[in-house]
Amino acid sequence: MIEARQLAKRFGGRAAIEDVSLAVARGEVVGFLGPNGAGKTTTLRILAGVFPPTSGQALIDGHDVVRAPLAARRRLGYAPERPALHLEMTVAGLLDFAAGMKDVGAARARRAAVARRRIGALSKGVRQRVGLAFALVGDPPALLLDEPTAGLDPERRADMRGLIRALGAERAVLVSSHALAEVGTLCDRVVILHRGRVLFADTPARLAARLRPTSRIEVEVAAPRGAVRDAMKTIPGVVRVEERAASHDGIGRFVVESARGHDVRGEIFQMAAQQKWALLELRRVGMTLEEVFIRILAGEEREAAATTAADAVPEEAS
Repeated sequence: MIEARQLAKRFGGRAAIEDVSLAVARGEVVGFLGPNGAGKTTTLRILAGVFPPTSGQALIDGHDVVRAPLAARRRLGYAPERPALHLEMTVAGLLDFAAGMKDVGAARARRAAVARRRIGALSKGVRQRVGLAFALVGDPPALLLDEPTAGLDPERRADMRGLIRALGAERAVLVSSHALAEVGTLCDRVVILHRGRVLFADTPARLAARLRPTSRIEVEVAAPRGAVRDAMKTIPGVVRVEERAASHDGIGRFVVESARGHDVRGEIFQMAAQQKWALLELRRVGMTLEEVFIRILAGEEREAAATTAADAVPEEAS
C-alpha cells in the first residue's frame, strides 16, 4: 500500500535522504524513527506528493505519486506534525473543503464532523484529531502520520495511540515519531532512519533482540546491597551489575547483565537461598527501543570515526 523504492532527495548540494526503501502493507502500523534531521519528514513529504524525489519511486496503492498524483492522493491521508488548519473555519467547513479537494462528496464529510465550532477555539489535542479527520476524508486505505502525539498530554496521547491502532486494522499506516517507547507498543514494525539512510527495519522485539549483546535480569532482594552486588559479580557469565536508585527500606534493586546465552537466574536464586536473603523479584527484561536506538547511533558514530581515521592515514610509499 505504501512503498518507497530507493528514494533520494537533494536540496542543492545536500542530500536529505539516500536510497530509502520501505513498505507498509494494509493492516499494518509501521513506526518511522530517527533523530532530528534524519530525513523522516522529507520521506513522508515525498510519499505524500508534496515534492518529487531526486531519484527513486514512491507508490501509494500501486500508483506512482509523480506519474499519477491524483490517483495516489485519493488513496492517501496525510497528517503533518503541524497541519495547516484554517483557524477561522468550522470543523465541518474544513472537512467539506477537504472533501471537495478529494472529490469525494461534501455530505460524507459533514457526517464525519462532530462539532460546528471554529478550529481556532479548539485545544491542541482536539486540533490534532481534526488534522487526523482531515486526512481521513474519503476513507483512504493509506495514512502518513507525522508526530501525531507531539505536544499532547498523557491522556490524549493514550487516546491517539488507541485511535491509530484502530485505524491500522484496515489500513496501511506509517507513523513518524520521536517517542521510542510509545512506538514500541503502537507499531508492528519499526524502520530506523539515520543520516538519510535506513539502518534497520524489523519488529520492535526482534530489533531489540538483534542488538542486545547481553541478557538482562532484574533482581530485588531484602539484604545488604553492597554484599548482594559484590556476590552477584562473582557469578560466571555476569558482565555487569547495576544498582538502581538507593532504597531506604533495606531492599536492594539491581539489573544484572550476563553474556548472551547465559541465564544466571538459577545461580542468583541459589546464592540468595544459601545466604538466607529474601529474594523478592527475579525476572528477565528486554532492551527498550530507547536503548536500542542509542546503541545503533553509537555504533554508527564508531564506524564513521574508524572510517575517517583510516582515510586520514597516508599510504606507505612503495
